[in-house]
Amino acid sequence: MSFFENTRKPVGLGGKLMVAMMNLGHSPVARWGLQFLNAAPDAKVLDCGCGGGANMKRLLKKCPQGIVKGIDYSPVSVEKTKKVNETAIAEGRCAVLQGSVADMIFADDWFDAVTAFETVYFWPDLPQCFREVCRVLKTGGTFLICNESSGDTDKDEKWTEIIGGMTIYSGDELKTFLENAGFCNVQIHKNKMDWLCVTGQKREE
Repeated sequence: MSFFENTRKPVGLGGKLMVAMMNLGHSPVARWGLQFLNAAPDAKVLDCGCGGGANMKRLLKKCPQGIVKGIDYSPVSVEKTKKVNETAIAEGRCAVLQGSVADMIFADDWFDAVTAFETVYFWPDLPQCFREVCRVLKTGGTFLICNESSGDTDKDEKWTEIIGGMTIYSGDELKTFLENAGFCNVQIHKNKMDWLCVTGQKREE
């Protein structure tokens, strides 16, 4: 397995190095994307594919009276995320679980917001994963997807060649998947770096 495969599922020593790199390398795109998330101070937020836990820490700061939970299918990511957020976990404001976004243990209609930073590239069966996100969100709740690759430039191809199982989606593709899964008011944001942020709200049944 190449080192870059650890972006998909960090394992072993290479995985530990990768999640540390993610916390640093993904910071600019994460900060840019978070400006599009309107979350109340007491919001309940889920970070899917929580990686190294840096974004959960940002969400805890954004929602100082809220609860932030994370899920990742990599044990290495879960371990790192717990270390990064150990104070909030001790305070009962944070929890990190190992598992798949396609089949989550969380209750229906519980979260005010769900985030996914640099991770939907690797989700198998994207329609099922998006339906699961919709299920755990309250009606009107926001799902925010933030990607450093927009699917609109030639440079994206080099990553899909290096990393097995990676699919880079355009904003329009994600919009279609979201609307089919039960989301409305889908907004697509891009910047000069070709970063992509897509948000949608869970529509009423």
